Amino acid sequence: MSKAHIFQDTNAYHARLDIAPPNGLDQRMDIRPLSPDHAVSPQIDPADLPAIAAAGYVRVICNRPDAEIPPSHHATVIEDAARAAGLDFVNHPVTHPTMGPQAIDRQMQAIDGAPGPVLAYCASGTRCSMLWALGRAGALGIDEVLEATGKAGYDLAPLRPQLKAFSGR
Repeated sequence: MSKAHIFQDTNAYHARLDIAPPNGLDQRMDIRPLSPDHAVSPQIDPADLPAIAAAGYVRVICNRPDAEIPPSHHATVIEDAARAAGLDFVNHPVTHPTMGPQAIDRQMQAIDGAPGPVLAYCASGTRCSMLWALGRAGALGIDEVLEATGKAGYDLAPLRPQLKAFSGR
């Protein structure tokens, strides 16, 4: 994946949401807030971690399996850079076939257990958004999670039946 694909000009994105980009973030990073304490992103680079920490995030969750990416971006490399920047790191690789109740619960524990804002990343941010939506559907309501993910650029409306099933858990 090219860096041009990973990083995009987020000024237009944040203007569309009518919010300011998080303080201290490189305006090319594609960090998309789903709630005040949780954001998602496509693949991040080890060099991004100091800016992510400076923006106020306290934990980074990796939802991307190492098999999808070159060694330069494996979870251990990102984890080392995160820890050097003072961030907590959770390696929770998920694929669509493994996105079941246990994976959703583990994601929610990683988010809820953080003492501040969390950034989760995967290839595009979609898996992270799906985990968050499935885990929050019961507490926030299906329409609210679909609105939040839609504003962030992730159309999860086709997941409405799964969101309904998980909202009753």
